[in-house]
Amino acid sequence: MDRRRFLAAAGAVGAAATGALSGCLGAQGGSAADYDVGMTATAFAPDEVTVAVGETVVWHNNSSRTHTVTAYEGAIPEGAEFFATGGFEDEETAREAWWSDRGGALESGDEFSHTFEVAGTYDYVCIPHEQGGMLGTVVVEE
Repeated sequence: MDRRRFLAAAGAVGAAATGALSGCLGAQGGSAADYDVGMTATAFAPDEVTVAVGETVVWHNNSSRTHTVTAYEGAIPEGAEFFATGGFEDEETAREAWWSDRGGALESGDEFSHTFEVAGTYDYVCIPHEQGGMLGTVVVEE
């Protein structure tokens, strides 16, 4: 079973169990088969995914809120490519762009993807919801 099919099956069970509580899972379009990480009002779902080197992770904004996906520059493997919605080259620029004009915004239904070429742990954040704990991790294995 491929990873997205597994996530679709797991997501259906999770959405049934938690959808009534969150009001966000799957309600805005897209299905778990189409993405790896969803975004609820205040969290990445799931907040940690594991992939192999060379695989692409797709984030989908299931929420009515605007979000970002921004790597913590100091929390990605050495030699790994920085990633952020908006295509920014570094974390400082991504943060400045968000706070000045909502640069890198993912509106409801939008998607972002990144291919991981270096093994290791990648921590990332939704800039506008960082204080609320909207953090995620991608673990990339050989």
